[in-house]
Amino acid sequence: MTPARLTGTPGRTRVLIVGGGITGLAAAHRLREHLGPDAEIVVAEQAMRLGGKIHTVDFAGRPVETGAESLLAARPEAIELARAVGLGDALVHPSAAKPALSIGGELLDFPAGHMMGIPGDPADVAAIANAKERPDNGLPILEPGADMSVGALVRSRLGDEVLDRLVAPMLGGVYAGDVDRLSVRAVMPQLAAALERHSRLTDAVNEIKRPPGDGPRKPVFATIDGGLERLVTATSATARAEIRLGMTVRELRQTPYGWEVIAGPVPDPIKIKADAVILAVPASPAAVLLRDVEPQAAAALSGVAYASVALAAFAFDQIDLPERSGFLTPASEGKTVKAATFASKKWPHLGRRRQIVRVSMGRIGEEALLQYDDATLAKTALRELGEHLGRRLPDPLEQRIDRWGGALPQYAPGHDARIAAAREALGAHRDIAIAGAAVDGVGIAACIASGQRAADAIAASVNRH
Repeated sequence: MTPARLTGTPGRTRVLIVGGGITGLAAAHRLREHLGPDAEIVVAEQAMRLGGKIHTVDFAGRPVETGAESLLAARPEAIELARAVGLGDALVHPSAAKPALSIGGELLDFPAGHMMGIPGDPADVAAIANAKERPDNGLPILEPGADMSVGALVRSRLGDEVLDRLVAPMLGGVYAGDVDRLSVRAVMPQLAAALERHSRLTDAVNEIKRPPGDGPRKPVFATIDGGLERLVTATSATARAEIRLGMTVRELRQTPYGWEVIAGPVPDPIKIKADAVILAVPASPAAVLLRDVEPQAAAALSGVAYASVALAAFAFDQIDLPERSGFLTPASEGKTVKAATFASKKWPHLGRRRQIVRVSMGRIGEEALLQYDDATLAKTALRELGEHLGRRLPDPLEQRIDRWGGALPQYAPGHDARIAAAREALGAHRDIAIAGAAVDGVGIAACIASGQRAADAIAASVNRH
């Protein structure tokens, strides 16, 4: 069957964004700012909803996240986008409750003065891990542009216990990853830059963790009252893009006039003409689309592995939870549950009438976990949650399980260099960009920044010709 053609309005710039997660929507929003009201911006999303890993549901009468839970307020992109789309007054911050480490059935205070679990002073973590900085040779730990795994860095400088009990749980919570396969430069770019100046790991950490100047500390995290999906909806509306849900982009071809895309269901595909394309999808589908366009870029993306996770949410009535925001636990504890968030303690705007707890399960290599049925996963999560808290928990009033297969990209050492080379190779082709967690980092703020970066490059290019 010959595909129907979707060509757009003559004389108007048309940009196709593949992927309707927050990366693609942030790109659409930025493109609208750059290109003005007449540009045609099309967002093609395979799923039947926008938002990707952002999904808010009504749970026990409250808006609860089933995926990404918060915005990193320590960097500006997510907060600025929320304000730009009219949600500035809806930004809320967590309580002062601190996270704990669950070790040996006991909840321990997570040490202060660390960066992703790496202490600035070994004495600060003495109650949890035997940490003694190894002698150094006086040379910077990293040469400019060089990379290494987080595991190799921490193990060689501060020992196994700091790595296993502090750093691995932190990175397990964020990336569900293996510390021996995660890149320092991709996971902690600020630290990598400092390692080029210091021969001691603690000195590099302390350079980054220096206390701010006078005045109160700014909150590190934020969310949206009413749910993060409000950010998705508001960004989409403000971008005024043409949204096409349930549309799978299958082929990407460069033509003399720009790009041609085959999309839609196999029996009845359509052909989309576009002046420019932004790929804001996970690594594997992006690699497939680029295979015939730019093999080097496709190869770099196809090498990005992903971890899968399952999230359980429980609502309780009259349960006594610790005054903490939640806990992390090392893999060495042998638990399926790797982290929990006491959402009602962490986020005051949710109220205290019902206690809501989110439990995270799954690390890289544990994909089989997602094959268990909902009842089994919920039972396991509830039992282990009780073990972490030191008591059997009552039956919840409400529960749900969400699976996120291939949710979290894993940045192997050398990731940044490979992505930079891929972008350089794509530079030989007119008006195409890659964006998203696969290339520029996990988290809503990082994805927004990535989408905006791609939009800036595309807008600059199409405005030149």
